[in-house]
Amino acid sequence: MNPKTYEPTPSRRVAFLGLGVMGSPMAGHLTKAGHQVTVYNRTATKAEAWAKQHGGAFKATPREAAAGADIVFCCVGNDADLRSVVLGADGALAGMKPGAIFVDHTTASADVARELYAAAKALGIAFVDAPVSGGQAGAENGLLTVMCGGDQPAFDAVKPVAMAFSRAFTLMGAPGAGQLTKMVNQICIAGLVQGLSEAIAFGQKAGLDMNLVLEVIGKGAAQSWQMDNRGKTMVAGEFNFGFAVDWMRKDLGLVLDEAKRNGARLPVTALVDQFYADVQAMGGQRYDTSSLIKRLK
Repeated sequence: MNPKTYEPTPSRRVAFLGLGVMGSPMAGHLTKAGHQVTVYNRTATKAEAWAKQHGGAFKATPREAAAGADIVFCCVGNDADLRSVVLGADGALAGMKPGAIFVDHTTASADVARELYAAAKALGIAFVDAPVSGGQAGAENGLLTVMCGGDQPAFDAVKPVAMAFSRAFTLMGAPGAGQLTKMVNQICIAGLVQGLSEAIAFGQKAGLDMNLVLEVIGKGAAQSWQMDNRGKTMVAGEFNFGFAVDWMRKDLGLVLDEAKRNGARLPVTALVDQFYADVQAMGGQRYDTSSLIKRLK
């Protein structure tokens, strides 16, 4: 893949909270694009190592990392992790200046997005919920798809900076709309991966050369990102990479909770969530989501 090219943008003071498999490369792209980056991570040694590698600064608390920043980016695990880095005496909001913008890339609930939007607004700070799609490879290559909820002026201010790690950065609507869009994304993926799993398992039982089958049908109406990027590894039974089953179950839990609230019927999604529970019970907590096929063997 060609190296990421960065559109020239004025250098901004930014912070990045959370240096996991997504956050670490995302923060790295911000540095490469010319921004002044200060990082925080719950495991301080990881923040120190990141700063040594990328030349940015690291701080011991979210509040200290956010102090003086124009934009604070965040990518942590779940609603509770998010509240812990945003709220409280050591949280980012306590250190942010009025007029600054908090951008949350965590896949979290729409409720927590609305809650933190209101908490930030009361302090004169903007909040944008901005979950991402594209996985670890998307983060490393700076080609994430980002779906945002919030106010237009904050979105407009953030977009040129966030394009350092994005291929698309789109405002979907009011606070929480980014998280709801990510839920739609995960519903699509759950159904697609189960369908692909059944198709490959069926073809193998039928004695077909499944790599050849995927090559042929991948040129027609069955084509999908999952087929292009996971089909061959599913045929080979390789799953030690990618988006972990544990993470997908967390995301589908958010989806199913929201569906209870809004009345959406998700029979296939609920079933696939239980199939992922089967994979977890087989010891596949950290397998890629394409490991759904293992329970069909």
